[in-house]
Amino acid sequence: MALQRLTPDALFKPTAYTQVVVASGRRMVFVSGQVSMDAGGRLVAPGDLAGQARQVYANLRAALEGAGTSPADVAKLTTYVVGYKPELRPSLAEARAAVFGADLPASTLVGVQALAEPGYLLEVEAIAVSDNA
Repeated sequence: MALQRLTPDALFKPTAYTQVVVASGRRMVFVSGQVSMDAGGRLVAPGDLAGQARQVYANLRAALEGAGTSPADVAKLTTYVVGYKPELRPSLAEARAAVFGADLPASTLVGVQALAEPGYLLEVEAIAVSDNA
């Protein structure tokens, strides 16, 4: 499997994501939106975006590993944040960096009014590409 991360010269070079990811592999893995819920179905870090972000990315890692992939295989992330404001980005970036390091996928961040349950502040979904059978 290969992910080629690039930013064409005609595009802005961001530090928090990759503009384009070209993926080649035998298998695609689609991870449903992960929220701040533990394995017992309990909300983790109610009212705390940074705490929820850590749980969300831990859940995302567990989902990827359960499918035989890893964060390095993620080509695309979509992040939904309730009541998004630019000053929330550092908390989100810190939690994401703990899982992804320098392997930055193509990413979209969307501010939303609400998610599926009132306590959820963040939801992240992913698409990974892997050669693992």
